[in-house]
Amino acid sequence: MLASLNGRVMPAAEATVPITDEGLLRGDGVFEVVRLYGGVPYALDEHLERMTSSAANLRLPFDAGVLESEVLALIEAASPGDDMVRLVCTRGGNRIITVESLPQVPETLALVCVRYSPTRVMDGIKSLSYGANMLVTRLAKERGADEALLVTPHGRVLEGPRQSFVASLDGETLVTPPLDDHVLDSITRRRLMESGLVTERPISADELPFAQEAFLASTTREVHAVSSIDGIAMPAAPGALTQRAAAAVHEVIASAVGQPAA
Repeated sequence: MLASLNGRVMPAAEATVPITDEGLLRGDGVFEVVRLYGGVPYALDEHLERMTSSAANLRLPFDAGVLESEVLALIEAASPGDDMVRLVCTRGGNRIITVESLPQVPETLALVCVRYSPTRVMDGIKSLSYGANMLVTRLAKERGADEALLVTPHGRVLEGPRQSFVASLDGETLVTPPLDDHVLDSITRRRLMESGLVTERPISADELPFAQEAFLASTTREVHAVSSIDGIAMPAAPGALTQRAAAAVHEVIASAVGQPAA
């Protein structure tokens, strides 16, 4: 596997950063993950724009133009397929880019609610401080689920640890928590909102037992159907609304990367 470290392409196993880098020591840095379709990056400009915003909010020096050229050089050298590219910039000034395989995931997801309090000062920052996000997935798996659904102590549904959450509570419409609830402005979420198939509104944990359909949305998974929440099965997984949303997102992506829609 190849990687790019500060613009130099090399075997990933040979790429090293100083142990004094505060990106390693304190999680002080920003990152993005970009999906590749047949080696073509999808929405690279949007990912770099969000990374620029994250870096600015974290007061981290960042040059999107430099990183973009390094991403494209690595893709050309690695000749990837349907994979993903991880972009990392650290407080120590290191730019790390890796080509990685897509994660293996089950066809549908069983979720459990995990209590979570977002850190307000980190709103709008996709940082390397991802310990909490990784922990909640482990906690969910300890309870026999595939993934966590983050819920505030006051009972407001937020998102998955790395994905947006969308549900149909009435069997007719799809809703997702608003950005004002301090959820990530996911790029896949943007495509869903642009499709007109999903609207924003607060979701209470008390409503989840009545959900007719649900899914998580992310760069690596697009639309990923949920089969149960807290042990309560969905009537259908994927349901008709989920399938329609998945088709709409994939059609937009396929058009952008020059592939035929499924």
